[in-house]
Amino acid sequence: MAEIELEPPASPGDPGDGAPTRAQRPRSRDELELEIESLAYGGRGVARRDGYVVFVSGALPGDRVRAAITRSKRHFAEARTVELLSPSPDRVPDRCDHGGEPCPGAPWQGLAYERQLAHKQGQVDDALRRIGGLDGFELAPILPAAERWRYRNKLEYSFGLAGDRGDAEASGGELVLGFHARGRWDRIVDARDCLLASERNNARRNELRDWARATALAPYDRRSQHGVLRNLVIREGRRTGQLQSRLVTSAAEIPRPPVDLHTIVEDPRASGTDGPTGALGAEYLEEELCGLRFRISHRAFFQTNTEMAESLYELALEMAGLGGSERVYDLFCGIGTLSLVLARRAGEVWGIELVDDAITDAERNAELNGVGNARFRAGDVRTGIRPLLEETGRPDVVVVDPPRAGLSKKVVRRLIECEARRIVYVSCNPTTLAPNAAQLGEAGYRLRLLQPVDMFPQTPHIECVALLERPRVARGSAPEPGTPGREAEDVPEGAP
Repeated sequence: MAEIELEPPASPGDPGDGAPTRAQRPRSRDELELEIESLAYGGRGVARRDGYVVFVSGALPGDRVRAAITRSKRHFAEARTVELLSPSPDRVPDRCDHGGEPCPGAPWQGLAYERQLAHKQGQVDDALRRIGGLDGFELAPILPAAERWRYRNKLEYSFGLAGDRGDAEASGGELVLGFHARGRWDRIVDARDCLLASERNNARRNELRDWARATALAPYDRRSQHGVLRNLVIREGRRTGQLQSRLVTSAAEIPRPPVDLHTIVEDPRASGTDGPTGALGAEYLEEELCGLRFRISHRAFFQTNTEMAESLYELALEMAGLGGSERVYDLFCGIGTLSLVLARRAGEVWGIELVDDAITDAERNAELNGVGNARFRAGDVRTGIRPLLEETGRPDVVVVDPPRAGLSKKVVRRLIECEARRIVYVSCNPTTLAPNAAQLGEAGYRLRLLQPVDMFPQTPHIECVALLERPRVARGSAPEPGTPGREAEDVPEGAP
C-alpha cells in the first residue's frame, strides 16, 4: 500500500507531548531545506524537522526542496516549494508547463501514473480504516482513467498581467490568460497549450486572449479592485462537439465579446464567476452520456471528465442492483444525469437538488430523453427528505452524490430514516465518506464494497463509489440496534 498521511493532525496534544516550543517552530516566510518522505491526503509532500511535520505543496516523495513556510502551528507547518534542489529518482519529467511554470492543475504529473494510482488506492483504504474505523469491506482495485491527458471538459481561466507583482494598472505587463501560479493568488501564468484541455478548448482560449489584448481592457486586480476582465470559462461537449465560452467581467462598457455567454460581477469586492448572465450565442451546452442526451445550463454541475463519468455512473447503477420495480431517491441529483441513468432500470426515481436552475435542467432532460418515471424536487436535502417520504413512501435504494464536504450528521440521520435496504454513495472525498459510512454503520448499515475511480489523472483527487447495505429485519422482529423504526417520522425537524 502506498504511504499516505492524513493532514493536519485533528487536535493538539497535551502541553507535555513533546511539541516544539514557539521559539523552535519555523515562522511564516522562513525558508527550509527539507527531504520529502511521503504524501499527505490532498497531495502535499510530508517532511519532518526534528519530529516537527511540514506539509509541502509542489513536492513529491524523495525530493529535496527549499520551501517557504506559509503557516506555522503547534504541531505542523505548511509550506510551498521555492526550489527543487534534488529531484526524487522516481520523478518523471513534467509534460505540461506554462512558460517554464509547472501546470498548477497537474500537481502530480511528476509521479509515474502507476504510482499515482497506488497512492490514490492507499488514500481511500487509509481514510476508511483510520478515520471511519471501518473494516471487513471489499476494496476493489482502482479503475484507471481512459485518458491521462486532455480529459477535462471544463476549464476556468483567469486574466492578469505578465510578471505582475503589484497593482495591475501600474504593472505595464502584457495581458495574460491562464492559471494562478501554484500557491499564489496574485500572479497568473499564461497558458498556450494546457494538456488537461482539448486542442479546441486551447484554441478558443487563445482566440479570446487575442481579442482581449486588442480591446486594451485591463484585467481585474483584486488588490485595487480596479479593472474589467476577470475570468473565462470554457465548457465542451465531448460527444456533441459543442464548445461554450463564458466571459466574466466587472461592470463596464466593453466591445461585444466573441463568446456565448457574458457574466457581469457587479460588486467590485466580489470574487468568483457568479452574476447576471446574458446569452450572446448558445445559451446551453448539450452533451451525451450513457446513451442519453443532456442540456446543461452554465451554473449547473456536470462531471468534468465525460468518459470516466460514464464509468462512475455505470458502477453506481450496478451497485444499486435494480430489477425494474424499485423506488429510488437520488439526493444531490444536479441536472439529473445519474437519475435518468437509474430510471431505465427502476420503477420510479425521485431527485432532490438545491440549485433551481439544475432542477429546471433535470426536468427538461427527462422530457428530452422521453423518461417518464423520474421526478425532481428543488430544495435542501436536509429538509426535503421527510416531505418526500410523506409524498412517495419509503425508497428501496438511496443514491447520494454530495459535494466534497460530504453529508452533515443531520442529513445522515434523515438518510437513516428512509430505511432503504441499499445506499449507493458516490464520493469525491474519502475523508468525508469515512465518517458518513461510520455513522451509517452505527444504524445497522454495513459497508460492503468500495470502488475507487481515477477521474482526475495528474492530480491527487479521487472519486469512489461505495455500497452500504442493511440486513433485512423479519416482520414482527425487533430492529437491529441503532436501526430507526417507523416512529422516527414523528420526530420534530429541529430535534437531533
